[in-house]
Amino acid sequence: MIKTLLQDFNPQSNPVVWLISAFILAFLIAQQTFPTILYVAKMKHLMDEPDSRSMHSNNTPTLGGIGIFFSVVVVMTIVGAMLNTKILLVVTGGLTILFFLGLKDDLTVLSARKKFFGQLFAALLLIVFTDSRIIGLSSILDVDVLPYWVSIFFTLFVYILIINAYNLIDGIDGLAGSVALLASIVFSILFYNSGAFSLATISVALIGALLAFLRHNFSTKNKIFMGDTGSMIVGFLLAFFTISFISEAQLNQYSPYFKASPALVLALLFFPLMDTFRIFFIRIFVLKKSPFEADKNHIHHRFIQAGFTHVQTTILIVLINLIIIIIAFNMLSLNLNTQIGLLLIYGALLYYVPFILKRSINKPNDKV
Repeated sequence: MIKTLLQDFNPQSNPVVWLISAFILAFLIAQQTFPTILYVAKMKHLMDEPDSRSMHSNNTPTLGGIGIFFSVVVVMTIVGAMLNTKILLVVTGGLTILFFLGLKDDLTVLSARKKFFGQLFAALLLIVFTDSRIIGLSSILDVDVLPYWVSIFFTLFVYILIINAYNLIDGIDGLAGSVALLASIVFSILFYNSGAFSLATISVALIGALLAFLRHNFSTKNKIFMGDTGSMIVGFLLAFFTISFISEAQLNQYSPYFKASPALVLALLFFPLMDTFRIFFIRIFVLKKSPFEADKNHIHHRFIQAGFTHVQTTILIVLINLIIIIIAFNMLSLNLNTQIGLLLIYGALLYYVPFILKRSINKPNDKV
C-alpha cells in the first residue's frame, strides 16, 4: 500500500501539500534537536564567552547551526527520493562540507584560509554539477552575456560574497536568522511560482529550521547562537537561491524577472551586502586598517549605540528590508540600471530613518 502510494504521488500535482509538509517536518526536527544541543553544549561547556566585541553578557552555546543543518538535510534527503533530482544531493554535499568546517571553527579555531577554500569548493560543486551560474549581467552597464569561464569565476565571487556578508551580520539576537527568514520566504514564493519545486522545497525547509532556531535565539533562558556552522550553511543556501533564481530568470525570456533578477536579489539581500561594503569602506579608508579586523562599526551596532534594544534593532532592520523588497517588486518595468541606482539610493536612506526618528523623539526629553 505504501509502495503504491509513493509511486502514485506526484509533488507537482500537490505542491501546496508537499511544501507545507516539508515545512512542518523541518520545523519539528529542528524543534526537537535544539534542546539536545543545548544540553550537550552546557554539559561539555561548549559556550561562547563574552569579550570586548560581544553584544551579550552571558556564556551562550554557539552550536545552533547543527540543528539547522540536521533539519534541512533530513528534509532534503527524504524528499530527494521522490523528486528524483541531483540538485538536492549536490546541495547536501556542499552543506556537509561547510557544516564540518563551521563546526571545527565553533569548537576550536579554523583559519580564514581554510574556510575560504572550503566555501570555494562547496560553491564549485554546485556550479559544475548543476550548471547554475550567472550567465550574464542582464545588460548592467551594457554587459549582457559573459564568457563561460568569466561566468564561472563571477558566480564563485557572488557565492563567497553572500556567504561572508551574511556571516558578518550575525552579531545580535535574531538578526541573522530573521534576515534569512525573510529572504527564504520570498525565494520560496518565487520558486513556487516558477515551478522549481526542488528549490522551493529547500527554501521551505530552511524556513522551518529558522523559525525553530529563532525561538531559542530570542529566548532568555535557553538562548543559542547559530555560530559559524549556522552562518556558513545559511549563507551558502541564500547564495544558492540567489544564483539559481538569476540563472533561471536569465534563461527564460518570458519570465517577468528576465531583466530584473539582479535588482530583486540585491533588494532581498540588501542589508548584509550594504553592511559589508560599508564596513569595508570604513575600515580601509577611514580607520586605515585591515578590512577583516573585527570592530563595532556594523549597522546593527549603530542601532544599539543609538539606544535601540536587540529585538527593536532586529525588527526595524527586517521591516526596512521588507519595504525595500516591496518597492523593488514595484519597479520591474523600469530599466535595470535605473532599478539598481534607485535601490541603492532609497535603500541607504531608509536605514537612516530610525536614527532621525530617534533624535526627534529624544530632543523634547532633553529640553525637559
